[in-house]
Amino acid sequence: MSLIEQAAQRLEQLRQAGIELPSPPAETITEAKVEQAQPPEHSDESLPPAKLAAEPVALHSPEMAISRRVELDMDVLSAAGILRPDSPRSKMADEYRVIKRPLIDNAMGKGAARIKDGNLIMITSALPGEGKTFTAANLAMSIAMELNNTVMLVDADVGRSTLLKVMGLPPSRGLLDVLVDESIDLAQVLLRTNVEKLTILPTGTTHPRATELLASDAMVRLLEDMASRYADRIIIFDSPPLLVTTEARILASHMGQVVIVVRAESTAHADVKHALTTIEACPVKLMLLNQGKASIQDGYGYGYGYGYGN
Repeated sequence: MSLIEQAAQRLEQLRQAGIELPSPPAETITEAKVEQAQPPEHSDESLPPAKLAAEPVALHSPEMAISRRVELDMDVLSAAGILRPDSPRSKMADEYRVIKRPLIDNAMGKGAARIKDGNLIMITSALPGEGKTFTAANLAMSIAMELNNTVMLVDADVGRSTLLKVMGLPPSRGLLDVLVDESIDLAQVLLRTNVEKLTILPTGTTHPRATELLASDAMVRLLEDMASRYADRIIIFDSPPLLVTTEARILASHMGQVVIVVRAESTAHADVKHALTTIEACPVKLMLLNQGKASIQDGYGYGYGYGYGN
């Protein structure tokens, strides 16, 4: 006779003896744990009641952290100048292919030397208005078109968040919520998109000490987890400008790679040099020239340059 049958028989004996038994709470749904065991050598009566009842196990396990799916409107992306997976080949798409290749190699350990946390890539600028959010979105979209890599796009510009607006998405919980509440798992606030290999982590709920949170120990632990959780994932951070806030410099110290966007014929040379000095600890520093004038024979009014910073 199984343990369940023994328990049922013993309960019936107790009821017949007039012993009142408590009923389980109505909202608790349980099932008995079934154990494959040999019948006991002793009779049912020789076993104490506590040994007869099988241990109850809850049918409903804790809710699993599941990311939310959102639909990116391809027409909205095109209007914002963002690459889309179904767009025809273009000069800008080709330029981002050139831009992403060394970043991917460094992230996957295929560069000249292995880079710690090389899959954490920060997109920043010396000052606001140089096109870092535009660059971060396009770089993430270009990497999402790769066959062997996935990409997470993180809105880490907590003081001036514009990424979701650029991508045509409404505000949502995100990075700041995870930093404030340890019970919130990263996966719960990620946005899975209809671009198969692209997920987005929004800034999240506005917080009066958002800049301090970005420089907190909780952020450091989160970055370490993000860097190691998925081996094939490249994480792009749209971060604050380096010369406007100090948290961008702290964030940069935990990145494997930093790309500084420089707006052609706009950013002062001194500002670029100053920005570079603030991230000297980062192992890989690269510069991207935004809105540089291309030659007329190219047929395009603007182009993008790419190179290593001194």
